[in-house]
Order: sequence, then structure tokens, then C-alpha cells
Amino acid sequence: MYRLTYDDVRRAATRLDGHTRPVVVTPAGPGRWLALEQMQHTGSFKARGAHNFLAAHREAGTLPPAGVTIASGGNAGLACAWAARLQGVRATVFLPENAPHVKVAKLRGYGADVRLVGTEYAQALAACEEFAAKTGALASHAYDHPLIAAGAGTLLDEIRERIPGLDTVVVAVGGGGLFAGVATAARHHGVRTVAVEPENCRALNAALRAGKVVDVAVDSVAADALGARRVSAAALAAAQDDSVTSALVPDSEIVRARQTLWDDRRLAVEHAGATALAAVGAGERSAYVPAGDETVAVVVCGANTDPSDLVQR
Repeated sequence: MYRLTYDDVRRAATRLDGHTRPVVVTPAGPGRWLALEQMQHTGSFKARGAHNFLAAHREAGTLPPAGVTIASGGNAGLACAWAARLQGVRATVFLPENAPHVKVAKLRGYGADVRLVGTEYAQALAACEEFAAKTGALASHAYDHPLIAAGAGTLLDEIRERIPGLDTVVVAVGGGGLFAGVATAARHHGVRTVAVEPENCRALNAALRAGKVVDVAVDSVAADALGARRVSAAALAAAQDDSVTSALVPDSEIVRARQTLWDDRRLAVEHAGATALAAVGAGERSAYVPAGDETVAVVVCGANTDPSDLVQR
């Protein structure tokens, strides 16, 4: 298995320079900061990995005429379509036929060729794989690729530039792309990483306990973005380090944190985007309680949500 390195992250930063939006940070109390990555292109951190993936293939001369393909109606699909448009290549995105119309429309707005297949993700994935084999299109992945994770990891250096004396970064974990990249960069700088998962979407936590990647059940309000049944091997490798803490949060705290971001700051984020904050936002009841002198950055990672449930109180 390829182990992600800080050099991978630095190369990704060079590719991203001038193409992605630098992260915005804002104070959230003494020693507490929010990193507002939901303001990134396409509404999530996924744009970083998608651009790094395609730009690296462009550099290597391995970006095929058939373009790129992915099975994802979520943030990864949107990021792939955006990055492909930036590179001037076609993106063919496979989704189930019952995918939300708003996501289909947004993908087409980025210029993607949207293919609706079956009623489940597995069927869309199978069609995507068949398409890649038939056409030679480059198959992308939502999180399980070194270039995707390295692109996501560029976020950590940007946070450190804006927050002097950063001790700890708190990130949500689904399949582990964001975590693997951020934790790799954080370890290089002596920064701790807190990996936060919903109690019932705990692919990384379960892998750590088992000492290997395992399948888990998925049942959470944040499952649409964090509902990976297994974490990447790269994420597990990054988590098996003394600088990493695994934390689990109940759905009730995720919902509360999401509502707090709206009520206090008028930030409309998806449940996954509020999951990291849920780990530190409940005082002494928090899943992770920072020390009094600890400087902590909490990553708010995604904004692709229907905000109607936030405002109808």
C-alpha cells in the first residue's frame, strides 16, 4: 500500500495554487477557530482533491481524450465535474435514477455528462466501471486515491498559515480522504488530529479497533456524506499514530452543532460539515475536550444542503 507523504501534499499545493480558494478562518472563542472550507468551490473540500487528481494526470500525460468518470451524486461528483471543466475535459458522472434533481442540475451546470442508471449507488458504480473500461475514461474516486487525499491535505498548511501556534485540527471522517491528507500534513508539523465520526458511521474507529479495514453498518443523519462502509487503507495507516485521536459523536450533537452554526453565524452547512464541531461544542460533555491552553481549528467541510430545516423553527 502506498503511504501518503508530506511531499505529496506539497506537490498538490503547487498544482492547486491559483485554482482553489484559500481557506477562511474565523475565531470561535479563546483558542478556538473555525476553518470555513464549505466556502470552497462546489461547496466542499472535495474540489482540492479533484483538481489535484486531474492536474497530476495532465502533467504526466495520462489524461485520456475520453476525460474522467466517477459514480457519485454527492460532493465528489460535483468536485470532479468542476475540476474537469477547469482542465477542459469531459466528466461523465453516473448516478442512480432517483438522485435528487437539484444535484443532477448542478452537475449539468458544471458541464458534466450525467448518466442515470438503476436505483442504487452500486448499479451506478458498475455502469461507471463498464464505461471506463469501454472508453478508456480515467476513473476517479471519492476518497480512496493518494492524489485525492493529498489535495485535501493542502488545507492543513493553509490553516497553519492563518492560525499561529496551532496545536490541534479537528476533522470529520467518512471514507478518510480528508483525514488522511490532513493528518499526514499535521504529523509533519507536530500538530495533533482529531478524527470525528458519527457513532453509527464509524469506519475508521472500527478499523482502528480491528487493526485492519473492516465493513461497518451505516446509519446517521450525516450518512449521505460520511456513510462509507469502509475507510481507505491510507486513512487507517495515518490514524495509527500517537498524534491522532478517534472521537465518536451522536446524531443529536451533529444536529445541534449544525443548528448552532446557522443560529450564531448564519452558516448553512450539511450535517457532515457540522460533525467535527459536534465533537468539541458541548463543553465538558464533548467527545474531545481541549486543554485550556490548546489552540484548536475545527474544519467545517461542506455546505451542500437544503437549509429549509434550519430556518423553519
